[in-house]
Amino acid sequence: MENETSSALEIVIWSGAAVSLLGLAGLIWCILRVSKAKRAGLEDEEMRKVLQSALPLNLGALFLSAIGLMMVIVGIILS
Repeated sequence: MENETSSALEIVIWSGAAVSLLGLAGLIWCILRVSKAKRAGLEDEEMRKVLQSALPLNLGALFLSAIGLMMVIVGIILS
């Protein structure tokens, strides 16, 4: 019984780490996208469009990172 619980919690920990890394990759992608637009010297309206399109992706990536870290913490606490 203990091995089954332990392996299930290991799955939660590792899947949480994967979700967190996926969110981190999304955050890095958003940073690179906005910095590329900033270096391009876009006009105000064009820059606003880039930022408006990056904002939901940024929030989604942040959400994924937080959920992944919560999964890791829960798996560690319960194991």
